[in-house]
Amino acid sequence: MNFKAIIINKEGEEFSREVKNIDSSFLKHGNVLVKIDYSSLNYKDGMILKNGGSLVKEYPHVPGIDFAGTVENSDSKKFKKGDKVILTGWRVGEIYYGGYSQYAKVQDDFLVKMPSDLDSKKAMILGTAGLTALMCVLAIQARETILLGNPMKDVLVTGATGGVGSVAVLALSKLGYNVSAVTGKKDKAEYLKSLGAKTIVDRDDMDQDARPIDKGLYDGVVDTTGGKILSKALSHTRPNGIVAACGLANSYKLETTVMPFIIRGVKLWGIDSVTAPAKRREFLWSQATTYIDFTKLSEGVQEWSLDDLINDSSKILKGEVSGRVIVDVNK
Repeated sequence: MNFKAIIINKEGEEFSREVKNIDSSFLKHGNVLVKIDYSSLNYKDGMILKNGGSLVKEYPHVPGIDFAGTVENSDSKKFKKGDKVILTGWRVGEIYYGGYSQYAKVQDDFLVKMPSDLDSKKAMILGTAGLTALMCVLAIQARETILLGNPMKDVLVTGATGGVGSVAVLALSKLGYNVSAVTGKKDKAEYLKSLGAKTIVDRDDMDQDARPIDKGLYDGVVDTTGGKILSKALSHTRPNGIVAACGLANSYKLETTVMPFIIRGVKLWGIDSVTAPAKRREFLWSQATTYIDFTKLSEGVQEWSLDDLINDSSKILKGEVSGRVIVDVNK
């Protein structure tokens, strides 16, 4: 069986990426063969497609950190031919062959059965970025449940036009929070308001040195950026607030003090969607249509082919992609 896939390769300092026809014998991992309908473009994918991003250790390699499709063949008791499945995380697309292919062979533990109210296209409109956003939203909600304090009202989302940020803005707004969206793209203000953002915050106002504690403006924060923006967000978080940190698009560094944590009781909650347990994944996917207005989210979605990825994937690293990009691998 021959099919199309993106193959990246590295020989010495020479890095290449191309769409090639490969044979099923090329797929060397896993016990479940999946016919892929859609994948998506995430920031990590952009890094890998650029030069491997120091994430890929063996070449040649098939990138793509998520996908959705139908089981073609299975040596697992968990899945049978015809099952609709979703994959995100588990370093697929990094150390295991990924979703930028018409077929993928993966370990059964990496897969989640697709809920009946989703299809492959909707699943990848969310994809890794959307799943991460939902984990952040649940962290915001958990703060109310655990602390049994005053309800959360005002929530800040950084990197708001990106894949994680845009889904977070939409979901939090649907739940009734007053969302402030941070962006450096002034021309995307109306787009963010269409997702439900009440206030647009200029990125430049956040990307600067922060005081240990500043005026309390937000009950919660979803941060996709790290660095000075995260430090600033921590300083503006109100007593007993929570900051869900899930990205480092700005910087992996964090300069802060213990003051937000011991004086205001701020909680810094790290979000890891890569190795989230199966039960948590299953729950999140089962709740997707509850949290997400797919009609509204789909308005900002771009649909690319594998060839488009070869030509345009670097745009996500330059901040030139807003919302979500899904990849029709059969296009």
